[in-house]
This record gives sequence, structure tokens and C-alpha cells, in this order.
Amino acid sequence: MKLTEKQIEEIADNLDCGMRCFYNLKTGEIKTLLNFDSWIGADEEPWGEEAKEIDDNWDDYFEFDGLESHDSFRIMADFAESIGDAKLQNKLINALNRPKPFQNFKWQIDNSGEYRQQWFDFKKMRYIQWVKEQIDFKNLDLNE
Repeated sequence: MKLTEKQIEEIADNLDCGMRCFYNLKTGEIKTLLNFDSWIGADEEPWGEEAKEIDDNWDDYFEFDGLESHDSFRIMADFAESIGDAKLQNKLINALNRPKPFQNFKWQIDNSGEYRQQWFDFKKMRYIQWVKEQIDFKNLDLNE
């Protein structure tokens, strides 16, 4: 399984948005579907053709896993620990230790000025690493 950096970034971005991403092991094509488990009540019709293609040829596709909530939490905690602004660092750590940590972290980041973009860059880098780990794992599996 060989993907370009651009394809890896595309998959990472789509996973971050809550999409399902599939790689066709024969053609190298990437297909993306709305994750209906996350978007309950969403219209499935626009995705029907893609979903049927994947279902009908399931063995030809590798599905990339999205991050679990505990993994996303770890990324937020790692970011909080990595920044140099002690005041913001304390706010972020406190946000993560309160009820609704995702919502509280987002509020702090959205009101953090320059650190907001640093957060997006950090999270994107971690999603890209996650995709690359899955590629490496699948390539080991294919070579055995």
C-alpha cells in the first residue's frame, strides 16, 4: 500500500472531520463516506453509490480507523503540555480536567489567539502520524 503525502493528508483531514476513508488495494483510489454512526439522521442517498461499491468489493478495500475519544483526549493533553505559555497551559489542563473536556478545551483554544492555529497544526500532524501508522501496520500484514 503506497500513498502519497497528499493522499495521507487528505485521509487525515477527512478522518478529523468524522468521515470514513477507504483505500482500494488494487487501484490505489481513495473513497470517503459520511460516517452515519456519527451523523444520525443524515441523508444516505448521496453516498449510496460509493457505499455500494465498497460493500460489493469489501475485500479490495482497507478502511482507515478514526481516532477514539481517548486518543483525541491524549492529543489535546499532549498539546497542552507542549506549549510555552504557562497561563494558557494551565487553562487547557484545567479544561481537560473538568466535565465536558472537549467542549471546554475547544472554548479555550478558540479564545487563545495565535495558539489556535498552532493547535490545528499540532492536531493535523498527529492525525497524519495516525494514518501513517495504519499504513505501516497494513503493509506488514500484506507482506506476511
